[in-house]
Amino acid sequence: NDGRLRLSKAGLMYKNSKTGKVENIAAADLSEGVWRRVALGHGIKLLTRAGHVYKYDGFREGEFDKISDFFKTHFHVDLVEKDLCVKGWNWGSARFGGQLLSFDIGEQPAFELPLSNVSQCTTGKNEVTLEFHQNDDSDVSLMEIRFYVPPTQEDGVDPVEAFSKNVLSKADVIQATGDAVCIFRELQCLTPRGRYDIRIYPSFLHLHGKTFDYKIPYTTVLRLFLLPHKDQRQMFFVISLDPPIKQGQTRYHFLILLFSKDEDITLTLNMSEEEVEKRFEGKLKKNMSGCLYEMVSRVMKALVNRKITVPGNFQGHSGAQCITCSYKASSGLLYPLERGFIYVHKPPVHIRFDEVNCVNFARGTTTTRSFDFEIETKQASQYTFSNIEREEYGKLFDFVNAKKLNIKNRGLKEGVKQPYDDYADSDDDQQHDAYLERMKEEGKIRENADSDDSGDETGE
Repeated sequence: NDGRLRLSKAGLMYKNSKTGKVENIAAADLSEGVWRRVALGHGIKLLTRAGHVYKYDGFREGEFDKISDFFKTHFHVDLVEKDLCVKGWNWGSARFGGQLLSFDIGEQPAFELPLSNVSQCTTGKNEVTLEFHQNDDSDVSLMEIRFYVPPTQEDGVDPVEAFSKNVLSKADVIQATGDAVCIFRELQCLTPRGRYDIRIYPSFLHLHGKTFDYKIPYTTVLRLFLLPHKDQRQMFFVISLDPPIKQGQTRYHFLILLFSKDEDITLTLNMSEEEVEKRFEGKLKKNMSGCLYEMVSRVMKALVNRKITVPGNFQGHSGAQCITCSYKASSGLLYPLERGFIYVHKPPVHIRFDEVNCVNFARGTTTTRSFDFEIETKQASQYTFSNIEREEYGKLFDFVNAKKLNIKNRGLKEGVKQPYDDYADSDDDQQHDAYLERMKEEGKIRENADSDDSGDETGE
């Protein structure tokens, strides 16, 4: 940020020329001043007695003597010259001072991190990962940085824990303040896989498993889905997240929980009845009992304040509200919803109708007993759901037609509406086959082109 720095006997004043914000540092508060060479010219770093750090750069080399004398005379602080390490080494020592984590190689600092920008700090075996708040003003943001912490010989001191504690003492992290509203124990989670205890707090969700620990603020929850499994005995509860939760290099945009329909629970909220009434206005009660999936979805709906999306009026051939198919390597279920499609569970895919450019019914590669359903989005990415049973064709075609989605390969006889269902089970060639229609159409175009060419030749 550009601005003006004014030095006076009383202290320093910096005015940001973009926002007009003014920073004042009183002379008595200054404890340390460092002069160093930075990317463009020179800069000064100031430390206050309260542990705050201020950095200003854009000074010229010749100005050092003048500023140094001023500091000495009026602030009684020596402006020390320090060089940054530019060796490019990634092995050094982390030093915590005030609000900063300084990574030093030898005696020279290589880089500094303001700990107030840390949004999450997770530990692994000999490793600490820091995640940062995104800066909306800049095009490129540093999202995370990882430190390898070697094991020490000292007993009773875990260096990883010590490092993490130092970071968390100054970081702006979601802290589990107060008590959880309620806790669901050992819920089965499909992505990320495992059994997790879910603690519901007023502003975030805490997932705690054997290996991983996630805190998910409700502001990152985009949508909630409750989907019945094809076997009618289980339910999927899907939470769509943006930004996603991260584990190492893996990002999870969806949190998928699987429930058995006959699992019941009695739930008591950790609040007084008045508080429950005041906060949730009748949506929740202090004591509730019922199916586990219903309880989880009700509590989530009330806290996140988002509607839960359930499948629309689509019914497949077997009477289920979804279609069995394969996407990429694994088999799963495709749910046609009122405003989109969702596929669970590996990998989960959610496609809104307003993103869809066109859909395509393609002939399955193996046998004629199955077909592929392709969705092309406006961003030109393509999703192919394969191995769909032939019997689902009519139902899916009618659904897509009713939603007025653009079907890429409509046959020539679009005027004649064929009663697909009358012979959905027959294997004869009379059955409506979009792939065959397309081939015939292309054949006709080719024939016409050939006849035009041959006419010219005879003319010559």
